[in-house]
Amino acid sequence: MNKILMLSIVLLLCISCKTEINNIDVSNIKINVNVERFEQKFYNSNLETLQMLKKEFPYLFPAKNSDSIWLNKINNVEERELFKKSQLVFGDFEAEKSEIKSLFQHIKYYHPNFKSPKIITLITDLDYESSVIYADSLLFVSIDMYLGKNDEVYQSFPAYISQNFEKSQMVVDIAKKISDNYFYEPKKRQFLDIIIYEGKKMYLIDSYLPDISDANKMGYLPKEIEWAEMNETQVWKYFVENELLYSSDSKLSTRFIEKAPFSKFFIDIDKESPGRIGVWLGWQIVRSYMKNNNVTLQQLLQTNAEEIFKKSKYKPTK
Repeated sequence: MNKILMLSIVLLLCISCKTEINNIDVSNIKINVNVERFEQKFYNSNLETLQMLKKEFPYLFPAKNSDSIWLNKINNVEERELFKKSQLVFGDFEAEKSEIKSLFQHIKYYHPNFKSPKIITLITDLDYESSVIYADSLLFVSIDMYLGKNDEVYQSFPAYISQNFEKSQMVVDIAKKISDNYFYEPKKRQFLDIIIYEGKKMYLIDSYLPDISDANKMGYLPKEIEWAEMNETQVWKYFVENELLYSSDSKLSTRFIEKAPFSKFFIDIDKESPGRIGVWLGWQIVRSYMKNNNVTLQQLLQTNAEEIFKKSKYKPTK
C-alpha cells in the first residue's frame, strides 16, 4: 500500500513538473493560419504567369531585377532540385500548419494583441541566416532549410549548424523570431544580464511551445542536453569561481552565448560541451525564478536581471 501511495505521489509530481509552466487550454482561441506556398507558384511559373505573381507578391520582386533573372532562377537546376526535395519533405504542409496554429494560439493567450501573420513559404537557396523572417503581418519561411540534417545539400555546413536543419525545428525557429518582438536587449552588458536575457527568451519558448522537448528548444542533440543537465553544477561553479557573472568582457558572448560547436571554458571539458551553454544556464535561472515567485509572463519580461537572479533561489540540480 505504501509503495502504491509513493508511486501515486511520484506520478503526480512528474505531471506537475511537465505542466507547471504551461498548463493552459488554448483550444478556444480562434486563430486563422494563412499559408501561401510561394515556392510552388514561382517554380511552376512561365513568362506569362510570372507577371501575375509579381503583382501578387511585389515585395519579393525587386524592381531592379529583370524578368530574365527570375526566369533563370525558375529554371536553375540546383534550385529546382531544392524545390523538388522540399515538396517531398513537406507535402501539403498540413502537419506544419497544425503546429503553427497551436503556436499562434499560445502566443495570443500571452499577448492578446497578437495578430496571426500571413505565412509565405519559399526557397532561398540555402540562406540559413534568413530561414525565418518575421515582419508584423508577414512571416517568411525558407523551407529549403528544413530538409533533414543528413541531406546532401547541407554537406558544406558545419555539423553544429546543420543539425538543426530538421523539419521539427521550423516551429521553434518561428517561435524564436516572434518572441524577439516582445522585449528588448538589456542596456547593461554584464554577463549576468546577457544570460538572463537569453533565459527570458527561452522561457517564452517554454510558454509558446509546451510540448516541444528542451533539446529542440535549444537546438541541441539529445546527448548535448544530457551533457548540460549532468554538468550544470560544474558550469555554474566555473562561472562563479571565475567571477564571470558581473564581468563585461565581450568575449564571454562568443564563448558561451553564440552558436558554436562547443563552449569555451579553456579546460579539458570544452569539446564535450555543447555551444551556447550560457543560454541554457540563464534559462534554468529564469525557470527557477518563475517557479519560486508568483509573477506573470508579462511581469517576467519587465523584471531586471539582478532581481530575477536574487529572487530565483537558483541552485544547480546536479
